[in-house]
Amino acid sequence: MKLPAFDYARPTSLSEAIGLLQGDDAKVLAGGQSLLPMMAFRLAAPRLLVDIARVPGLDQIAVEGATIKLGAGVRWCQIEASALLVEVHPLLVEAIGHVAHLQIRSRGTIGGSIAHADPAAELPAVALACDASVAAVGPSGSRQISIAEFLTGPLETSLDAAEIVTEISIPAMAGRRYGFAEFARRPGDFALAGVCLHYAVGDAGVIGDSRVVAFAAVEMPQRLFAVERYLDGRRVNDVDLANMRDVLAGEVDCVDDLNADRVYRTALLGVMLEDALAQAYARGGAA
Repeated sequence: MKLPAFDYARPTSLSEAIGLLQGDDAKVLAGGQSLLPMMAFRLAAPRLLVDIARVPGLDQIAVEGATIKLGAGVRWCQIEASALLVEVHPLLVEAIGHVAHLQIRSRGTIGGSIAHADPAAELPAVALACDASVAAVGPSGSRQISIAEFLTGPLETSLDAAEIVTEISIPAMAGRRYGFAEFARRPGDFALAGVCLHYAVGDAGVIGDSRVVAFAAVEMPQRLFAVERYLDGRRVNDVDLANMRDVLAGEVDCVDDLNADRVYRTALLGVMLEDALAQAYARGGAA
């Protein structure tokens, strides 16, 4: 389908971009891998696209102490190719390998993904599991927003209309065990269900301080606090998988749509949780 008519601007500074966004019905264009398909299907029809590709400083990856700083313009392929990120945050790199296809990973940006807030997207789930924060700049200045406050619903965030995501900060993994599992009908398709998790290993291989997030099967990425409480204090070999699935089923309210019904998605989440936990166990030996 052809795109609807729109005007196009390509600012070279954040201040210029913010000024353009204060007009009526303007949208930020980053990689365009989410917005342009929505426009093609007439799910969005902004009057003005503000392309921030030439705004300097948005494509940097840095580690400051125990925090990873990812510019909003960082593309998926940069994360995949980063030896630094493999060392300090392997869960993020693992998750990015599940994002769509190579062509999309070569164009899509992390800022665009987090601002789009698709419930089936990998980055928002990892960000929530890792207590990330989002930096945004707008007419009133800059602010830091915790990811739990940033994500407000399916395809909804707490960003103001003229605000631009500039950076995502994620704590480094610091040797934690991790797993990431999602199911899609075909590689590159949107996932029907997914789970990402990480945890620390204490004395005698006991799980502690676990973080478990479900995505794709639910309306927005969801911390599974009951599952975390179930896992903490146990060794992986002592986890009763059937009980763990029951705990998960009692905590989630899965979506029911043309792709899969609620019962199927709930069962699928249980399988993804088992897979992610098995990955984490295998990466660290006996736990």
